[in-house]
Amino acid sequence: INIISRHTTTAITINEWENRLARDLRTWLLRLAPPDDRSEIGVEGAGVSYFHNDIEARPDSEDERQRCLDNGWDVENPAELERWRDQEPINAHSHLAAMMLGSSEVVPVVDGTLVLGQWQSVMLVDVDGPRERTVGIQAVGFK
Repeated sequence: INIISRHTTTAITINEWENRLARDLRTWLLRLAPPDDRSEIGVEGAGVSYFHNDIEARPDSEDERQRCLDNGWDVENPAELERWRDQEPINAHSHLAAMMLGSSEVVPVVDGTLVLGQWQSVMLVDVDGPRERTVGIQAVGFK
């Protein structure tokens, strides 16, 4: 089966689900991609600033403007542009963390059972939640 995250701030990975390892993962990701000083969870004094978080400068390309329009945001209307900017989170670090972990996995299935190692689990890692999330799953193969 193919498993894919449908969000840019979640990741799909295979590893051991263990509480202390989950805490280690969070610590490691925050070191590699610390939150922007402007973020609600900013690490004070980290001195990190990401272009993605310059909300007042976005959208800054025709492609980004078109993606906004395609997703129902009329950013050509000044009032709608402000509403879009107001709902945009300061979360570049979350996008970067999700990119490091990856957005999909492929897992073999034999006789209707996922073929994973003894301690392995398929994990959805939410690096910008909590909120409702979805994944896509596609079965491919022959019977």
